[in-house]
Amino acid sequence: MTLIERIGKALEPVMLVMGLISPIATLPQLYKLYFSHGQYALGLSLTTWSLYSFIALLWTIYGLYHKNPTIWVGNGLGFLMYLMMVAGIIERVGFTF
Repeated sequence: MTLIERIGKALEPVMLVMGLISPIATLPQLYKLYFSHGQYALGLSLTTWSLYSFIALLWTIYGLYHKNPTIWVGNGLGFLMYLMMVAGIIERVGFTF
């Protein structure tokens, strides 16, 4: 086994945790959007959050296809979080950039 293969194997569980932490980092943004600062939704980019959602969905499908939970778990959670951002922006300000 090469050094890169050993490092990659060792990183699998770490990357699974990172894949979970990354979408969870969206929670403060969701909280602000839905509960405390909804009036600032106009400053959020529907285009950006929609692209994040689409990209996370593609990564989720890719991870499921390859049966790799390191890829699909975090991206599936990210897809849900980002989709909630999209829904909140649309709810608060409608369709905008």
